[in-house]
Amino acid sequence: MGPEQDEGTAGPLAGVLVVDLSRALAGPHATMMLGDLGARVVKVEAPGRGDDTRGWGPPFVEPDGGGERESTYFLSANRNKESIALDLKDDADRAVLLGLVDRADVLVENFRTGVLERLGLGLDTLLERNPRLVALSITGFGHDGPEGGRAGYDQIAQGEAGLMSLTGSGPDDPQRVGTPIADLLAGMYGAYGVLAALHERTRTGVGQIVRTSLLSAAVGVHAFQGTRWTVAGEVGRAQGNHHPSIAPYGLFRCADGAVQIAVGSESLWSRFCAAFGLDPDRPGLATNAERVARREETVALVESAFATWSTEELLERLDDAGIPAGRVRTLDEVYGWAQTESQGLLLDVDHSTLGRVRLPGPPLRFFEAGGVERTPSGHRAPPTLDQHGAALRAWVGQA
Repeated sequence: MGPEQDEGTAGPLAGVLVVDLSRALAGPHATMMLGDLGARVVKVEAPGRGDDTRGWGPPFVEPDGGGERESTYFLSANRNKESIALDLKDDADRAVLLGLVDRADVLVENFRTGVLERLGLGLDTLLERNPRLVALSITGFGHDGPEGGRAGYDQIAQGEAGLMSLTGSGPDDPQRVGTPIADLLAGMYGAYGVLAALHERTRTGVGQIVRTSLLSAAVGVHAFQGTRWTVAGEVGRAQGNHHPSIAPYGLFRCADGAVQIAVGSESLWSRFCAAFGLDPDRPGLATNAERVARREETVALVESAFATWSTEELLERLDDAGIPAGRVRTLDEVYGWAQTESQGLLLDVDHSTLGRVRLPGPPLRFFEAGGVERTPSGHRAPPTLDQHGAALRAWVGQA
């Protein structure tokens, strides 16, 4: 039956069993999201080596006194899971997997198109076996279409889906986003699709296959940059740390560094100008459209006003004026920030070999009317390879 749940709030997905056949990041991120919400997630890994990300590093962390090292990359995407090592080409191990599938509510996979079919484990076959199963399939560029089945890696998808053309200091400086955003978005959209399918199952009694891809997820967040092309016929390009449709909005230098501001309305522009002795009706800059059209002049005006201010003094002045503003924090500063901790974004868990470790926490919180918090608690550390294999084999009668 796997490890006992830690004491704490079980979460809205308590009682849901997820079989996770995915590896790397998109699928594991989706199943971690479901696990964060209280689902029981069984991670199926290749014997001997496990998930690819177990070998992605440095950095690695070793237990005190030596032992198997753990990749911090793996730790980032696999909390609240159990691990079993199964060879899907081995008949006995396939029987264990099918025993899990028979009991599962959700199955997640991100194999290349056709791999599961060749193993006799195609999603249609699994849904025939368990008609209530919700199966999530994540691919690089979609399972069909002229390039269906193409292998997908995050940075390649960021480039192919246009995100890199929108990111960087200028049109000739395409940059990837600093986290594997196409993978993460595909996982998020996948989890969202799973929840919708589970909800529909409450009415129909049957499951279905949910599909998404790194390409679909990245295009899905084009937002105004998408309609900028599809409706207005304009191709958005990278332009550094300033918003393409709002000004002033971005990163501005001051005496000892830089701050970010978001002047998103004409009323905010008037308040901003009053705070720094500027004329809000300055010819050519009185409206947002004018300021966007004359961005370089707008940036120069703002940075001239900030030139003698320190970062701390400037942020205080902007706050007093009611102007949305902030600093650019490094990750150590983010995780040391009291506001981050107050939002449940840090978890201390007991790892079976590393001992007490601190992980980034889930981004959702739940409350009853009246402010009583019901956010799931009792989180578990990411598992070591096959940590729960014996218990799971016994549970499905294949010990």
